[in-house]
Amino acid sequence: MTKILFVCHGNICRSPMAEFIMKKLVREAGKEAGFHIESAATSTEELGNPVYPPARRMLSQHGIDCAGKRARQIRNSDYEDYDLLIGMDYANIRNMLRYFGGDPKDKIRLLMSYTSHPGEVDDPWYSGDFQTAYDDIVEGCNGLLAELYRPSR
Repeated sequence: MTKILFVCHGNICRSPMAEFIMKKLVREAGKEAGFHIESAATSTEELGNPVYPPARRMLSQHGIDCAGKRARQIRNSDYEDYDLLIGMDYANIRNMLRYFGGDPKDKIRLLMSYTSHPGEVDDPWYSGDFQTAYDDIVEGCNGLLAELYRPSR
């Protein structure tokens, strides 16, 4: 089983969008049983809060339900519990590296590194552009899924 934890600053916009988009993609690919997918925050600012309403609406427009999701912070045990810890931007990566004391098992990655245009998923909390964030996350999750199922060489 592949265990993936998507991470952003508050766990109310980008990382829950990635969690539920990826769950939908693996379900549609018939590979749901082979995955455990969650999301978390690097900060404590939004702990316990539901997915931010504009992010929830964006997911809903694409037939994705995120009911019941509440923001949580990364835990020390997450580094051992997950195979991949996927950040949305460079600040998330830096915060995870600091929190976990490095990345000795090479588990921490940037979501957009799985696309043809690596970089960050802009934070729609600040930009208000949930459509671009959604599109980038879909592209990143599709790239990640393709990478995980690429034939070995």
